[in-house]
Parts: sequence; C-alpha cells; structure tokens
Amino acid sequence: MSSKVRDYTKLAHDILNELGGEENIVTVARCATRLRLVTQTTPEGAKERIAKLPGVITVVEKGGQIQIVIGTHVDKVYDAFTQLVKTDGKVTTTDKNSILNRVIATMSAVFAPFIYILAGAGILQGCLILLTLAFPSFSTTGTYQIFSFISWSPFAFLPIFIAITASQHFRCNLYIAVACCAALLSPTWSELAMLIKSGQEIDLFGIALSETTYGSTVLPPLFLVWLLSYLERFLEPRLHSVMKPLLLPLISMIVMVPLTLLVVGPLTANAAHYIADSYNWLVNIAPSIAGGIIGAVWQVFVIFGVHWGITPVVLANFEMYGRDSFQAFQTIAVIGQVGAAMGFYLKTKNKDMKGVSLSAFITGLFGITEPAIYGVNLRYKKPFIYGCISACVGGIVAGFFSPYYFAYAGLPGPLTIVNGISPLFPTSFIGIVIGCAIGFFGPILFIQLLGTGEDKTTTTECEDDTPKILLESVQITSPMTGDVVELSQVPDPAFAEKLMGDGIAIIPTDNHVYAPCDGEVSAVFESSKHAIGLVSNDGVELLIHVGLDTVNLTNNEFQYHVKLDQKVKKGDLLMTFDADAIKQAGYPLITPIIILNSAQYQQITVTEKTRITPQDDLFTIKQ
Repeated sequence: MSSKVRDYTKLAHDILNELGGEENIVTVARCATRLRLVTQTTPEGAKERIAKLPGVITVVEKGGQIQIVIGTHVDKVYDAFTQLVKTDGKVTTTDKNSILNRVIATMSAVFAPFIYILAGAGILQGCLILLTLAFPSFSTTGTYQIFSFISWSPFAFLPIFIAITASQHFRCNLYIAVACCAALLSPTWSELAMLIKSGQEIDLFGIALSETTYGSTVLPPLFLVWLLSYLERFLEPRLHSVMKPLLLPLISMIVMVPLTLLVVGPLTANAAHYIADSYNWLVNIAPSIAGGIIGAVWQVFVIFGVHWGITPVVLANFEMYGRDSFQAFQTIAVIGQVGAAMGFYLKTKNKDMKGVSLSAFITGLFGITEPAIYGVNLRYKKPFIYGCISACVGGIVAGFFSPYYFAYAGLPGPLTIVNGISPLFPTSFIGIVIGCAIGFFGPILFIQLLGTGEDKTTTTECEDDTPKILLESVQITSPMTGDVVELSQVPDPAFAEKLMGDGIAIIPTDNHVYAPCDGEVSAVFESSKHAIGLVSNDGVELLIHVGLDTVNLTNNEFQYHVKLDQKVKKGDLLMTFDADAIKQAGYPLITPIIILNSAQYQQITVTEKTRITPQDDLFTIKQ
C-alpha cells in the first residue's frame, strides 16, 4: 500500500537493504513511473517487503527486472538510489538468468510483430478444415487450392518475416538480412537439397552439404541475422565510405549464406528438432502427464513472458510431422483462464469488475489472456488458481485421446479448436473439446462454490489525508488519435489495476501526442523520451506513457517538441514517435493516460467513445 514519499534517500536505502546491498545490484534504470533493477540474486521475500515500504505502489518482476512502481516521485528515488549504488564496472554476466532473459526478450521481439499474421493464417486453415468436412469435394476445387496456399504462405516464407523483425532487434541492415534469408528459400537450393536427400553428394568448398531446407524454420534465420549483426559491426568501420554501400551487402551475403548452409543451418535446425523430439517423447510415453503439466503452468509462463520460447518447438513439430500436440494442450490452458473470467463475472457483485471481467472474457475468446490474467484472475488470485487447476485436469483427460493441432494457431483459444480436426486422428478433436470443457466450466464451478477472492483483496487506494479537490468541471481532451480501450485491458498490472491512478488507454493510429489541456510539462525522460508528464492549470496531474516497456528504446523512436517546465496550451505538439519502429522492436503501442492524483477527486468520467481524436473530450473531472 502506498503513501506519500517524503524521505527519498531513506526509501532508496530501504530498497537497497531489502535487495541485499550494493554488491547484489547489476544495473539501475528508471522509466516514467518505475525504478527498474537487475540483481544477481533476489533475496527471498524481498518483493513483498519492498511492496510494503511507504511510497511504493507495487513491485513487478518482469523480463529479468525487479520493477518497483513508485509513480511521479520515481525520479527523486532514482537519484537517491544512484547516489548509494555505483554500477560502473559490474559484471552483468554473473546474473544466472540473464542469458535466459535475453533469449526470451529476443523471441518476443522477433515473433510479436507478426504473430497476428500467423494467427490469421491459422484461422484460415481452420475454416478450410471445416469446409472440407462439410463438403468433401471442396478439397478438389481450385478455390480450395488457392486459399490453401494463401494460408500456408506465411509459414513457407517464415524466414523472411524473421529476417525483418530480427534485423530490427539486432540492429543490422534489414535488406541484407532479407537477402540472406531469401537465399535459403531459393527453389534452386530446394532442388539441391532433394538431390542430397536422394544420395547425391554436393559440396561447398570441398565440404559436403546437408539436406536441410529452411521453409517454416525459426532458428536458422534467427541465428543467421544474429551473426550478421556482428559481421556488419566488424565491417562497418573497416570499409571505405565510397565502397561500403556495395561491399557491405556483397561480403555479408558471400559469408553468411555459405556459413548458414554449412554450419549454422544444420546445427540450429537439428537443435530445434531435438528439443521437439524430446517433448514428443514425453507425449508418446505419457500424454496425460504432458497435458497436465502444460495445462497447469502455461499461463504462469505467460505472466513471466517466457511463453515465446516454445514457438520454435511448435513450428518444428509442424515442419517435421504436420501436427503438434503442444498447442492442443496450450488451448486448454488458455480456456481455463477464459472460464475463470466468466466465473468471476457471474459471481461478483461489483459493477465495475463485472465490466472488466466480461471484457476480459470476450478478449480471451480470441486467445488473448493478458486482460483476464492481469485485470481479474491474478488480481484476485483465486480465479487464476482455479483456471490453472481446471486446465491441468482438462489436459490430463485430453491426453487419453491423443490430441493434436493440424494447423498452426498463432493465438490458441476457443476459436482455434477446429485446428484439431483430422480424419486420420478421429479422437483428437474429441479430446480437445472434452479438455476445453473441463478447463472452461471447472473454474466457473470453483468460483461459484468457493468465491472470487474479493473478500481477501486489499485495497490499492492510497491512504491520503489530502482533502478532495472541489471543481465545477474540468475537461481533459485526448492527447492523440486512436482506439479507446479500458485501462483493465492494458497488459501491465500497474496500469490495469489502476495502481498509478485512474485513467484510460488509447491504441494510437497517429504518431503525434498533443497537450490535452493548458498547463506545464512536469516530467520528461531524456534517454528514451517514451513518456511525458503534465500538470494542468487546474492541478490535474497527467502521465502519457506511449507503449509498454518502451523505456528500453533509445534509438530515436521518440522525439520531444517541448522541454521540462515549459508552459503549454491545449493542442500544442508535445512529442512524436515512430510507430513502425516501436512495433518492429516488439513493443505494444497501447498508451495508458493516467490521472496520477485521481484519489484527490470525487468523480472522474471517461469518454464512452471507442474512436477518439484530439478534438474529443477524454476525461470529465467534477466535484
């Protein structure tokens, strides 16, 4: 529970003590509202103890960081903390989780920008499955053939998508990366690989080539681009500026493509196949155990952001066998949280939470569980636990029916269960349906019998003796153009649970941020420029936070057009941002707009519009 911060040095000192002292601190950073720390180890119970310190709103562990949510005073706490801790010269490799966290961050950055492309293609494949079942002769038509190759194209050319996003993540030349990965998909190489597979030996520099092909592969193009980034950094300062535009792509292609064909491709492709085979071994000998484990822990993986790491395994299964059991069990885990949100909706008496849980349920139908997890289930704990238990049981039962997905689902969920239909595996779909039914109705039953957990939830309101501000009416307009979404749908608990204050979120369709009122710039963040703070002339404190975790972006994705303490008029341009670069880096653009001192007002009304422009009112603040 938070309270006013008065002694920032003491708070910084207390945080440092709870985390084991200066020697345990690896890096120190801050964003608009959070102190972000990486430690070598996390002392047991430190997160809970820090969350109770005066001035701390909550603590979030994410992406290998301990994120201490403080609010607008974070700059002062950060300054005090950096006076106590000198991080220069510390060895970050001593962090045992650092490599894993970097791998997970890379997977997220690479796959997140195009996951909806794969999801759309997977839904199209599911529709073709249903049409073929209803009209068997449809599979012989030209219409089927056309839509079939459309649905498979994103997977056949997956290395190109990876080249685009990975080049952004590793900061190397996009076009060179695409050229190198395109070479792996050349029809000529496919023909050569077929000859090698038939027994003919083909060599490169006297070394026999492997029969590995690269359509639908993940690790070979990913490692190619990663190594390319090092090669480019080596060549850049050594090539003459006049010849660099020609020599850089030339040398990169003649080095990286052969290196991939000879070493990188076979090693990484075989590694992905080996991991997939290890998982499949467990499924073959004990499918119910595999299903129970995935059902129980998959959504826990989602919370910690490690779920992206399984993508190469799933795609390797589709590449090798044309089917995958992991996504079948994963769907049951997703539906467990969807059922928990519905159970909460049916049980709760809180009108606000009814709206939040219903919205989370609808979003979950599309395989997106973050609103359900952060907005409802994890917030009250019991629904999340019931969802995991029910999904575990559903996975165990489904395991007896040999469930598989026969078409990739970018976002496994209720709409993708048709991907489990195949005449060759008649029990597969039955098992998935039974498992999903248990996963969905189980938490509903648990919640009706055992409650939602609301009675044990502590309030997040700030205990503040500041008198309520009395205002006739203050209008705050939208700072940007875009789609309005409830704060509960922001996949970040500090915003979704309104720990920073009341507000709304916008998914921008423009790249400009304007002043929503007359006032003064109260906070800027010079390193990343990802957020801005304002205080209106009426005393309303606002935070506009463009995207989530965008504090990590420091490559000119954001640009300020105002300075700290500058007076602004409503409609003045505050900042601009490169939306494409942010999305390509793997960060969501959803923008929370928070009234930081909302506890001081008696009534805050948010707009009912779903689309908004800077000419529209976003908040109405009254006595």
